[in-house]
Amino acid sequence: MHPIILINKNHTTTNFDGYYQVVFPFGINIWKSKKIGFSIELAPGIRAEGETSKMNNLLIHPGVLVALGKGFGFAGRLAFETSGRYGVTPVLSKVVKKNKGSAFYIAMPMPVRFGNNQPASFSAGFQIGISF
Repeated sequence: MHPIILINKNHTTTNFDGYYQVVFPFGINIWKSKKIGFSIELAPGIRAEGETSKMNNLLIHPGVLVALGKGFGFAGRLAFETSGRYGVTPVLSKVVKKNKGSAFYIAMPMPVRFGNNQPASFSAGFQIGISF
């Protein structure tokens, strides 16, 4: 997942503005029916700035999955970060190529975060992935 923009009451920042952040979510989806399921994601984040890079955060991301039809989906996730932040992440997704045992998708996560003595924030990102 590539964060695009982060907005809070103090400032607006974009990825590539002095640093590069990327997140590698992986998880398990359990579908209760064709329309609703449960998901748990773990998502380590890596930040490259100047001459260094490091894993700077681990996101624990449980949520509910809803199939909206025609390849569209919605995930409503809770968010717990090792950085001390917490919140919710609504995610809209679309399957762009379905194979026999997998699917390629694109998604737009829209995290809202609170806590850790920082102002509330909203961000948006772009995600591509494969599901099995």
